[in-house]
Amino acid sequence: MILAVGPHTHWVDVMTGFAARNALKIHHAKFLAKKELFRGPLGWLLKSLGGSPVDRHSKQGMVEQVVALFNNNENFILGIAPEGTRKHVDTLRTGFYHIAKKAAVPIVPIGLDYQKKQLVVGEPFFAGDDEVNDIKKLLAFYANFTGKKPAFDLRHLKEE
Repeated sequence: MILAVGPHTHWVDVMTGFAARNALKIHHAKFLAKKELFRGPLGWLLKSLGGSPVDRHSKQGMVEQVVALFNNNENFILGIAPEGTRKHVDTLRTGFYHIAKKAAVPIVPIGLDYQKKQLVVGEPFFAGDDEVNDIKKLLAFYANFTGKKPAFDLRHLKEE
């Protein structure tokens, strides 16, 4: 499955994610990082924390590389930030959605709410034939949460 965790507004979200991974007892959940970070002693640390290297410059696209990780590992769980950045965004990146669709795995939306000090696990779903509608539903989910840096969260996308 893909654990789509948002809003991602601050580096502290990574530490919150590790804590949540422990609390939810999904110790084998992985995250992605560029392959260059896996050289030397940092590589050992990243791998021990659950890092999976990806080559951002490969002829094989990022989506295909991650789908291969799902296909080659029986119990692969990936945590990913659907915004793809810690900055202000007006929509989600869709790579995670295409990975889920091609790998035939569910997306589990997870909301980080720093104001309420809550982590909210949403209903799992499979990417369907209506990507626009699916992304709208995810945006509506994430728009309920206040990020660590509220100026960068997704509440501005909440429909009234």
